[in-house]
Amino acid sequence: MNTIWLPEIESRNGPKYKALADAIREAVASGTLKVKQKLPPVRDLAWSLKITPGTVARAYTLLTDEGTLEAAVGRGTFVSAPKPAPAHPGFFADVIAAPIQTETHPDVVRLTSPLLPDVGQVALIQSLMAQVAARPQSGVMHYPNRTTFRPAREAVIHWLRGTPLGAIDQEDIVLSHGGQNGVSLAMQAILHGPEPVILIEELSYPGFRRAAALLRAKVIAIPMDEHGMMPQAIANIAKNHNVQAICTSPEVHNPSGLFTPETRREEIVEVARAHDIQIIEDDCYRMGAARAPSYRMLAPERGWYVSSISKTLTPALRIGFVVAPKPLVPALRRSAEHGFFGLATPLADLAERLLSDPRAETCARDVSAVFSQYAQTCVNHLGAYDLTWHEDVPFVWLKLPEGWRASAFCQAAEAQKVQIRPAEEFAGREARAPHAVRIALNAQIAHDHFEAAVMRLRLLLDNPPERIGV
Repeated sequence: MNTIWLPEIESRNGPKYKALADAIREAVASGTLKVKQKLPPVRDLAWSLKITPGTVARAYTLLTDEGTLEAAVGRGTFVSAPKPAPAHPGFFADVIAAPIQTETHPDVVRLTSPLLPDVGQVALIQSLMAQVAARPQSGVMHYPNRTTFRPAREAVIHWLRGTPLGAIDQEDIVLSHGGQNGVSLAMQAILHGPEPVILIEELSYPGFRRAAALLRAKVIAIPMDEHGMMPQAIANIAKNHNVQAICTSPEVHNPSGLFTPETRREEIVEVARAHDIQIIEDDCYRMGAARAPSYRMLAPERGWYVSSISKTLTPALRIGFVVAPKPLVPALRRSAEHGFFGLATPLADLAERLLSDPRAETCARDVSAVFSQYAQTCVNHLGAYDLTWHEDVPFVWLKLPEGWRASAFCQAAEAQKVQIRPAEEFAGREARAPHAVRIALNAQIAHDHFEAAVMRLRLLLDNPPERIGV
């Protein structure tokens, strides 16, 4: 390697070894480092960059494992040549070569849950799975443990950089099997004593209720306005009930898509402190930059943060993460370790590689861009009605015009081979739900087919039923 070239790592976020690995990857991709070019010895590069030899060695090992570099015993570390496809591919090569099937023109268009497009993350995940299978960092003969999972937790820190979480350390994080499992773990760590009560928005993600029911906690829905939960309503309930936690989605409310501004969050924090209530923030649906500080930043002693990669990369891996308030980190760890020991070690190894790989971030941005196109299509055809949407949100919320009830509209839509979800699916069994529907974006079907489905919904909206029952 040209001795004049040195990677610049000071301005990069995240652990130094990952910053160094990213810099070397970029130099290889740009041609600054050529194939077969030798890198400096570990100690020489460490001295030049004023970092420890162990940091350099860790970066070299990471790049060697993924195939960017290759190590020759006694000769040093070199930039690898691109690997040709094997003449007789094994199992993983067969899997990687297999096309991913999507419903380009399905008979029934499912708009009940967001479906992500493949913008390159499938091939990336498959290649990383092959690397993990060949060289599992955590091994395949040991139970999960905190030490072996540290690289994965550091990768989560890297993935979450820019999220306003306040002071955070990898020790504050527990990996979960997706966001739903993360919510359950937080509840398990928080709830105590007889008849605990959890507060949720009057329309909310059904998983909050499911998790609370498993823990035999009572759920009380809190009235909302255009900014989210109403603080005075929280205070009134807390006076007469053993309220221990609030579950909320302030960045992207599911299903309405509304946003809770910082001033309202501060008011909710004030009530939570007055009544000693923990706040669980579900941030799984946010795809763009956060618009306000998280509850963990506003109230670090009681703010919990839950997210996953299900809406940004893939829901199949079930990789999620929970950030706990520092005083309750041990309780969160016990919830995971006593419940299932932790993620399977190969999955944690995959999470470490995926969440620290710059290609994953590119894929996440591309996924968001595709969803933005599909959302704009909804606005183009349904914008004349009361529609709530955002370019970074993979669903839209439609308040139905007079003449339509939510259940009847969903039935009529299904008759037109379009499946959507009524507001009542996000409300309690005894609650009165508005006449509204959530239309999720399905980016796994061709755009023209998606647009045709939205146009069928528009036709229904323009022609409400006029029958009078007697």
